[in-house]
Amino acid sequence: MKNLLKTGFSVLFSGLVFVSCEDIEYQTVESIGRIKIDSVKIMKDTMNVNTIQSIKTYSTYPSQCEGFYGYDYIHDSNLQRSVTAYKYRAEGPCALEAHVGTSQINFSPRQKGSYVFKFWNGGTNWISRTIVVE
Repeated sequence: MKNLLKTGFSVLFSGLVFVSCEDIEYQTVESIGRIKIDSVKIMKDTMNVNTIQSIKTYSTYPSQCEGFYGYDYIHDSNLQRSVTAYKYRAEGPCALEAHVGTSQINFSPRQKGSYVFKFWNGGTNWISRTIVVE
């Protein structure tokens, strides 16, 4: 009986591993680079200290092999932030159609003041937004 159970579990486990590995397609990231932020959506331009607000950014990716990788979020001063978005490019076959990607930053200020956010928009261009924290 023990051998029958061991064999049954072993066959079941092997089947699960085989099925799960068969459906996975791995793509290697070829490169990481900056991508301009086309637009920014801030729900409230006034908020309270120690609350959280999501700031959404939108970027246009030239192909389906590209997507959001991360932010470079720099504290330029106590009340100023510079934000640059980065994209990844994966190898493999993909459609060459552009798509808009949405990403977000969760902002949780610890002090009162007028925070100025600058979002990189390509070249020397920046999109500026101000959030007043009370």
